[in-house]
Amino acid sequence: MTATGELTYRRIHRAPPELLFDCMTTPEHLTRFWGPTGTTTPLDGIVVDLRPGGAFETTMVNDADGSTYTMRAVYAEVRRPDRLVWVEADVEGGMRTTVTFTDLHDGRTEVVTHQTNVPAAYLSAAAQAGFATSLDRFEAYVAGLTAERG
Repeated sequence: MTATGELTYRRIHRAPPELLFDCMTTPEHLTRFWGPTGTTTPLDGIVVDLRPGGAFETTMVNDADGSTYTMRAVYAEVRRPDRLVWVEADVEGGMRTTVTFTDLHDGRTEVVTHQTNVPAAYLSAAAQAGFATSLDRFEAYVAGLTAERG
């Protein structure tokens, strides 16, 4: 067995936790930002069964060569708007992702993504940079939504 690690990403968004939670759990939102830069995630490639034990799957398509990568997970905890947990059993060791949404009571929400049982391949600087671009895409998408709402 290979060693696994942990990763934590923190971002602060100018949006309420309910909106951020819904963006992370609604296929119509997910298709707009899910995946690193250079990929798209078509709506028909997203499965969200939002309940503990329910499926969470996304199929990302590489814009350059059309290759696909499917992330398959099962929700372990669903607590709108504070907490979302899923486990990717396909990933060696069962990588667990916990996303917490903390209302800062000033129009902003802190979103912390904490991953445990992260395989070595996902711990590389390149993999972390790729994941950060997906967080950037989420941030830009949410900023657009909140601008629309005035």
